[in-house]
Amino acid sequence: MRYPVTIAATIIGAAVCLYNYTGYDPHNLVFFMLSVPAWIVDMFVDVHEVSVLLMYVLTIATWALLGYIADLLIARGRERDRRREPL
Repeated sequence: MRYPVTIAATIIGAAVCLYNYTGYDPHNLVFFMLSVPAWIVDMFVDVHEVSVLLMYVLTIATWALLGYIADLLIARGRERDRRREPL
């Protein structure tokens, strides 16, 4: 199975983290909009108490996991379509 969505989603997660790291996101607006782990951490503790590096790793891993799930669903749909088509 190929993993194009996983690769694309991982690149998106890395781009979000890189954008935040460069300082062009001064109030962390983009990072908090696109980082699911930041949403979860913010519900339980102050986000400033958590390691930034940990948040970046979790953000990239979450995006990769979402891409992998999308790839699995796409592969399942294609396999279902192949079984339905007569040869």
